[in-house]
Amino acid sequence: KEVFALGRTGEPQVNKFRFCFSPRFQVIDATSLGWGTRVKGFIACFAIGCLCSILGSCLLWIPKKGLVFFAVFYTLGNIASIGSTMFLMGPMKQLKRMFEPTRLIATIVMLLCLILTLCSAFWAGLALLFCILQFFAMAWYSISFIPYARDAVKKCVSVCLS
Repeated sequence: KEVFALGRTGEPQVNKFRFCFSPRFQVIDATSLGWGTRVKGFIACFAIGCLCSILGSCLLWIPKKGLVFFAVFYTLGNIASIGSTMFLMGPMKQLKRMFEPTRLIATIVMLLCLILTLCSAFWAGLALLFCILQFFAMAWYSISFIPYARDAVKKCVSVCLS
């Protein structure tokens, strides 16, 4: 028997429902949002991120200011997409996982590319270059959450280049 709490009268209560202590339920219990609300928030935020990225791509063709609009909306779309995962695992766990040693460099490069894209859109004029770098940084960051995916990509690239 596993004691997990004391009842009103002080007697120990036995944990009859071990499934309630799975990681999924711990995440839900640690926050005020229910699982259904979290999934809806994830879908909405991810959809907004995709919409911003698509809108940025459409605005690219506007004369003179199109590249600025593209860089800004593309970056906002990526930020919203990253933010959408915070609905699923919570903001603190997301930040802890982002800065784990295995993906620390990928996270720093991705955040740096987000910042440099916005700065270059307004001041330096290298927005397209930083958008391309941002794409690759986001891809590398995203696959860091899939076990052995980075090793597989490295191997594919080395085979293609040799």
